[in-house]
Amino acid sequence: PTDGLLAPPAVDDVMWPLCFISDRLFKVPEDGGGDGPGAPLPPDGRIPLARRSYFIDVPHVQQAFTWDCGLACVLMVLRTLGLDCCHGIAELEKLCRTTSVWTVDLAYLLHKFSVNFSFFTVTIGANPQYSAETFYREQLQEDIDRVDELFGKALDAGISIQCRSISAYDIAFLLLSGHCIAIALVDKSKLNSSWMNDVHDMQQFDEDSDYMGHYVVICGYDADACEFEIRDPASSRKREMVPMKSLDEARKSFGTDEDILLVSLTGKNGMKLSRKLPVGSP
Repeated sequence: PTDGLLAPPAVDDVMWPLCFISDRLFKVPEDGGGDGPGAPLPPDGRIPLARRSYFIDVPHVQQAFTWDCGLACVLMVLRTLGLDCCHGIAELEKLCRTTSVWTVDLAYLLHKFSVNFSFFTVTIGANPQYSAETFYREQLQEDIDRVDELFGKALDAGISIQCRSISAYDIAFLLLSGHCIAIALVDKSKLNSSWMNDVHDMQQFDEDSDYMGHYVVICGYDADACEFEIRDPASSRKREMVPMKSLDEARKSFGTDEDILLVSLTGKNGMKLSRKLPVGSP
């Protein structure tokens, strides 16, 4: 729902199927064939997944303040891709130029570092319906024009935005393919994992908690346990496992717009990771 705030051209008008998204986002120039990360998808769009789990070793970065979890996630992505041009969150803060960080701000940051990614959301622009939410109430009116302008200029800036929902199974499929990691906006009050007593703000989390926007990096999936591996900038621990159901509820909570940035591991300027596709768990 756009509430008529923005003109459609800022967003791709085609609802691409997942297999095309995979091919579009992760295909890189050929280097003599092979079936590793970056190779073209089979004609039916299915990637033969012999593995039941797959995890990317994403360096963990803790947030410095209550508002910079998104910047910490961007820094984790940059370090995973081997991009050493950014030395810390403070540098990203200068580039972002706001402490009220939206997913579209993170998209512009990734684009600035030439990262290959796709942005998916179910709402284009700032949703005025969030004005009643405590999390948004103080800042939303100031943010609406700025955020809508960023969405409006995205296509011309070279940022593709898809207005569509991505399921937990879609995310699991892409992670198991070995082609991507993701930055996701979640409702932290609904994110059930092993670290709930270890977050920086020791609030009581329950089903009736107000929405609390938070960014995490999703970097692995275990099909047998039905759990995602995440990097949470609010946790002191590097590796956290979250049940699929919990992550899906946290991602689709009112307030998130189901925002997710799928980041290609082909890196910058077509740089490839190993062409060898490992079978099974690493």
